[in-house]
Amino acid sequence: MRRPLLALLPALLLALALPAAAQGSRPANLQPVPEPPPPPPGYQPDPALEPQVTIIKRGEDKVEEYRVNGRLYMIKVTPPNGVPYHLVDSKGDGRMTRQEPLDDGLRVPMWVIGTF
Repeated sequence: MRRPLLALLPALLLALALPAAAQGSRPANLQPVPEPPPPPPGYQPDPALEPQVTIIKRGEDKVEEYRVNGRLYMIKVTPPNGVPYHLVDSKGDGRMTRQEPLDDGLRVPMWVIGTF
């Protein structure tokens, strides 16, 4: 019974010493971060570029629809007893594909150059 406790003693001592060591490594001459500069004169943000989020309750699921310029590009479904998942229109053709973690894999930026 003593053997496992002695094996954990170095790990416990290290865990207690780490916060003290981290506090001692801060520089003494820290300054607050300055305020960001104001936007340039005449700048007006385009409200059409802001995503519009619509929250819908379907049964017990909470569904959040994300749109830009009226076009649906992502749906987040949150079941009551589960992990949320996302449906994303990655090609812009209206077909939604499921992505478990939203940041899974490499997504290359794609822009629409022209439509016919």
